[in-house]
Amino acid sequence: RESERERGRQRASERERQKHREHAAGENRSFGRRRSPPRAAAAETAETAETAESAETATAPATAAMAEPSVDDGGTRSVSEEEAAAALDPAELQRVQAEEPMRQYLRDKYEQDARRHWDIFYKRNKTNFFKDRHWIGSEFPADLDPAAPARRQPDGTPKPLTLLEAGCGVGNTIFPLLENDPALFAFACDFSPRAVDFVKGNPMYDPARCHAFACDLCKDDLATLMPPERSVDVVTLFFVLSAMAPDTMPAALGNLKKVLRPGGVVLLRDYGLYDHAMLRFKPGHKISENFYVRQDGTRAYYFSKDFTEQLFAAAGFKVDQLEFLSKQTVNRKEGICVPRNFVQGRFVLLPD
Repeated sequence: RESERERGRQRASERERQKHREHAAGENRSFGRRRSPPRAAAAETAETAETAESAETATAPATAAMAEPSVDDGGTRSVSEEEAAAALDPAELQRVQAEEPMRQYLRDKYEQDARRHWDIFYKRNKTNFFKDRHWIGSEFPADLDPAAPARRQPDGTPKPLTLLEAGCGVGNTIFPLLENDPALFAFACDFSPRAVDFVKGNPMYDPARCHAFACDLCKDDLATLMPPERSVDVVTLFFVLSAMAPDTMPAALGNLKKVLRPGGVVLLRDYGLYDHAMLRFKPGHKISENFYVRQDGTRAYYFSKDFTEQLFAAAGFKVDQLEFLSKQTVNRKEGICVPRNFVQGRFVLLPD
């Protein structure tokens, strides 16, 4: 009986080892078999990346439902990219720069499935992910603060303003702006039809002051979706371009030009080079230079100032303001201080 029990334990152990081998093999199967990309416990989710933009949360594991609590150590600083790189561990910087990108068929697959991944993202997380951006008016007061002198009329009331939020998500920008500015009319579009449905289902959604619609900025003609043509004063691009492949960004800016009046502005805030989330991606997540895929299939590009300036200049915009910003965020749970880097700019559309 003792020998039979021993043989039973050996068989159970062998079954466990076999299950482990099968699991490991499954993790390495190609994306073509509809397997998930390699698991990266430290790679950011779309939610973690954006909530950290206001330093109210920090980067968390890709499998986490919400980001870990964090605190800001004292505000955002304007720095050079060289300073941001110098703050990194040399071995970490070398690893990021030396990593090879994924194969072309995988890049193509993520591009083809981009809308599906964002729709699944909003199906899973609904309106619970991103915090409302009440800070936007203070970052761009000349354009978005109705109390700013540039926005006041002679009688003291705010000037009427037509705004397009490109990549509106579930409305975390437009609703705070509409609440704060009675003279604002907002167009809002997003890649994900599900996100647009959440905007329209918000109790603050008023068709007399806001029009939301689904749109692929790289393919759909905005001029046919937003009459009248070239009536928009301000376009906001907050953590939107980073979700696109770099070679599709010029098409998106060209599309925005169709509805933006000459002299109108684009306001940008997006992920910066050497951001902590970029450094935490594991091997197998790099699509191309500075462009990565998260575990949930959504993508993130990390901008340099030079790339951003060249991108907008080539599209016919004057660079009025462009900064590389760094914010030190403390993860209370892990007891570490990490850099969150952003590019922020204001670009004026030049006359044709």
